[in-house]
Amino acid sequence: MKRTPYLSETARLIALSAVSFFAASAVAQEEAGSTGPVAHQASAKDGSIPASNASAVTPAVAPIDRALNIANEGLEFIRRDIRDYTATMVKRERIDGVVGDPEFMAIKVRNRKENAGIPLSVYMKFLRPASVKDREVIWVEGRDDNKLVAHEGSGMLTMTVKLDPNGFIAMRGQRYPITECGIENLVFRLVEKGEYNKKIGGADVEFFEDTKINGRKCLMIQLTHPQKRPETEFYICRIFIDNELQVPVRYAAYTWPTEEGGKPVLEEEYTYLDVALNVGLSDRDFDPDNSAYQFK
Repeated sequence: MKRTPYLSETARLIALSAVSFFAASAVAQEEAGSTGPVAHQASAKDGSIPASNASAVTPAVAPIDRALNIANEGLEFIRRDIRDYTATMVKRERIDGVVGDPEFMAIKVRNRKENAGIPLSVYMKFLRPASVKDREVIWVEGRDDNKLVAHEGSGMLTMTVKLDPNGFIAMRGQRYPITECGIENLVFRLVEKGEYNKKIGGADVEFFEDTKINGRKCLMIQLTHPQKRPETEFYICRIFIDNELQVPVRYAAYTWPTEEGGKPVLEEEYTYLDVALNVGLSDRDFDPDNSAYQFK
């Protein structure tokens, strides 16, 4: 039997019958206080994505269950059909109560393929802001005692160093270690969040078609907890899934406003721009001795 594509057919079918679980939006509208659905075009200046129009589909039955079906099918698709990819990753995170400036990184990721003996491999080059520009990081699962290799593009640290991905230095200014980087890990975490929110209940789910990230049409879905409870970890969770690529290209999560009528508080957001799948990355792409890199 021919497999139904992850989004191109399955998500459209669900759009007619129910709503999925996840969704993402973008910086400009969200930080302006809007918690509703928006579509966006990426800005090269600061990572924000201005809004345009999007339409909602009213859920019919069991949105969480159908969402989990989509998420699990998506995870299966990634693990089976996606070997590697390149992208520009834009990240903003709340660290010690402060949301930092957007960080732009050129990334290369080769997915783990256990049957082929290929470990999860990640290369990052920081593009901006100036405080991190030209920093390069490589991590290959299991290599060098599972340590990452890094160097700064400027400043005092000009030598190449090996660090524990979970150690203080590597985690400074980060919510997650490099070992959790990548689209597959993102989808896996979303599946976990879906299972947990199904268990605790009480969430509203909405589905929006024809939203955009960087001019590309996406499926945008939003989960909201109207009431704050001890067991709920976020107020709003959003994700965009690219209709053509069939992978998530943006995720954002917010906690509750600090005052009545206030704006949701951004906790974390990750956007993947210019994604290219199955480009044929090799061991050389994750080798610090690659002459295209600046490791010394």
